[in-house]
Amino acid sequence: MFIGNHLSCAKGYEIMGKEALALGDNTFAFFTRNPRGSAVKELDPTDAQKLCNLMDEHHFGKLVAHAPYTMNVCAEKDHIRKFSWNVLAEDLARMEYIPNNYYNFHPGSHVGQGAETAIPIIAQAINNALKSEYHTTVLLETMAGKGSEVGRTFEELRAILDLVDLPDKVGVCFDTCHVWDAGYDIVGDLDGVFAEFDRVIGLDRLKAVHFNDSMNGIGSRKDRHQKIGEGEIGLEALKAVATHPILVGKPFILETPNDDEGYKKEIAMIRSWQQA
Repeated sequence: MFIGNHLSCAKGYEIMGKEALALGDNTFAFFTRNPRGSAVKELDPTDAQKLCNLMDEHHFGKLVAHAPYTMNVCAEKDHIRKFSWNVLAEDLARMEYIPNNYYNFHPGSHVGQGAETAIPIIAQAINNALKSEYHTTVLLETMAGKGSEVGRTFEELRAILDLVDLPDKVGVCFDTCHVWDAGYDIVGDLDGVFAEFDRVIGLDRLKAVHFNDSMNGIGSRKDRHQKIGEGEIGLEALKAVATHPILVGKPFILETPNDDEGYKKEIAMIRSWQQA
């Protein structure tokens, strides 16, 4: 099983890899730049290669890089949209220094334009940034549906996927808190949710999992993550997700409100489910 948590890239690529190993990770996520701004660390190709070497040595699964929260490629305001398209293009170019991994982003918020207007714009942003020669797979994240978020339903994600020029290079990151908050019953009908995902999107597009409990009830559309087993989804339902045969070999990324010791305990617990 490939499992890890979010790390900071501010210290450099190799240090992230070593920090991941210390936590018991064999994958991890990282923000490509300041998650609530635009600042980005100068890229050191040698440092990036050291991470690639470390990952090979320790048999890591695919990493799941994450775009900054400030990126909204379907923003109504032109300057925000232009900034976001530039960030997406720059980040995908930088990902080529750690090739064959994933780049995950929130599809965006339509801010009153309506999802039907935003969906083609999101696809256009991907088409503008993603090149056929790239070795990165872009992931659209399932969203909780707070505010005017696009991507709450599988149908909205499929509508974006249908408009991308390089469909083999675009997939979906399945966030357990988000799909629960969006109204998909992964507690009472996990197989039914996966069947619906398969019908609408296709399970071959499900590439990674953000593994979180939720502070809120099903359909709340609030997006408040909780530690594993301490929220409304609960331990047994999340254990069923982690051990489901459909998700074998996928990277699981913890985004729970934890410190390092908390992550170590969660990682060890989840590994014990796999070994039982």
